[in-house]
Amino acid sequence: MNLIEWLFDAQLHIGTQAILWREIVGNLFGLASALGGMRRKVWAWPVGIAGNLLLFTVFLGAVFGTPNPINLYGQAGRQIMFIVVSIYGWIQWSRARNSPTRVAVTPHWAGNRVRILLGAGMIGGTLVLTPIFTALGSFEPVWADAWIFTGSLLATYGMAKGWTEFWLIWVAVDIVGVPLLVSAGYYASAVLYVFYGVFTLIGFFVWMRVQRRQREAQALLS
Repeated sequence: MNLIEWLFDAQLHIGTQAILWREIVGNLFGLASALGGMRRKVWAWPVGIAGNLLLFTVFLGAVFGTPNPINLYGQAGRQIMFIVVSIYGWIQWSRARNSPTRVAVTPHWAGNRVRILLGAGMIGGTLVLTPIFTALGSFEPVWADAWIFTGSLLATYGMAKGWTEFWLIWVAVDIVGVPLLVSAGYYASAVLYVFYGVFTLIGFFVWMRVQRRQREAQALLS
């Protein structure tokens, strides 16, 4: 059995529960990507993409014949969305990294107008996607799956733009994501979502501190 076959089929058994190793590995890649994002490292994007590819196969349990035959279309679909938006973010940060400032991204507030649009986007996206995911047969409560998908899209785009508020969107995603994943039997992802929640709060304050230092440096130069 080669490495790819092992990674696709290997399971961790805890009591009567079987957890796919690729669910664990995929989420660890996601956690590493979040760490890279907090440190504003370009490598955060390709590492995240690798995790997205693994998790796409996990959340279509009935399609790929996994031990947990439950489809979370919002969770699976957002992995594709992550890949698309991550390619955009990868390009954006790489360009900035190659600029004279040599900084991948400069954290900054999105502003009140953008915040209103982000809030409206979260609610509107959830309302639009809920009946779509319901028709596809996604796991109940379907609105939670739609909320997670919408929030993930906005947070990833916000990270690419350098908006510090994107960390708070992730917190909103995690609050809904943990109970949904537990009820659907994706325990490894639920546990790592708890870590994500703590980590995203830390990331928010780290980016705020970076902003403060930048303001202080600009004040000294002016």
